[in-house]
Amino acid sequence: MSECTHDCASCSQECGQRQEPQKDKLNELSSVKKVIAVVSGKGGVGKSLVTSLLAVLSQRQGLKTAIMDADITGPSIPKAFGVHERLAGSEFGFFPAQSKTGIDIVSLNLLLEHETDPVIWRGALIAGTVKQFWTDAIWKDEDIMFIDMPPGTGDVPLTVFQSIPVDGIVIVASPQELVSMIVEKAVNMADMMHIPVLALVENMSYFQCPDCGKKHAIFGESHIEQVAAAHGIDTVARLPIDPKLAAACDKGMIELSDNEDLLPVLEKINQTPATEK
Repeated sequence: MSECTHDCASCSQECGQRQEPQKDKLNELSSVKKVIAVVSGKGGVGKSLVTSLLAVLSQRQGLKTAIMDADITGPSIPKAFGVHERLAGSEFGFFPAQSKTGIDIVSLNLLLEHETDPVIWRGALIAGTVKQFWTDAIWKDEDIMFIDMPPGTGDVPLTVFQSIPVDGIVIVASPQELVSMIVEKAVNMADMMHIPVLALVENMSYFQCPDCGKKHAIFGESHIEQVAAAHGIDTVARLPIDPKLAAACDKGMIELSDNEDLLPVLEKINQTPATEK
């Protein structure tokens, strides 16, 4: 038997010395009411798009909204919102950038000298940087924060779930992943971290012909309802293959999107109680 580290992620449920890891404290000048992590079992399924759309819808509802871009080696949130200025700081911490509609954003891309500089770091340094996004940034009066997570179940997701008081998780997948073990891995990790899965989003679910209006399942028929039911997830949403959404992200104009397919997900998030931060 391995030595007990008093860390709930490294010992069994039956361990008599089992303790939950302590959450990191926010900057004294910060206030964040609710934290939602957007996760995926693998890359390339549109996790950052879902994060961006949820933040846009939330801000439109009058909620003070923030995004923490925890995908350190592949940050894409600043580009989607057209935010490029470097973050400023003071002796008390550093300040998030703001999008055109007032969404607060922290991303490593906004700390690099050049946006295209590669981040060639080991896992411990990456995880430590994400923790600093929580502890050192000055998040002012945020009603809700969305964390755009890196794909998979590695160092950074583990660090986020152990260090930050996450109130719920939204899982993003494409139709191919919904019929594999990828989603189940993400659900199982959430369960191990004792964080509820609030919703399942199927991205690239279909393509709707602009001429006849017919929906085509390019990547196969949807199984989202069956998968959600199998894992006890009661809220689902489907995003289409939409060239307009891709163009909006490329041009930094995601805030102009009129897509409202994720409103049921946001409603579920708004109904979820927040833990003390």
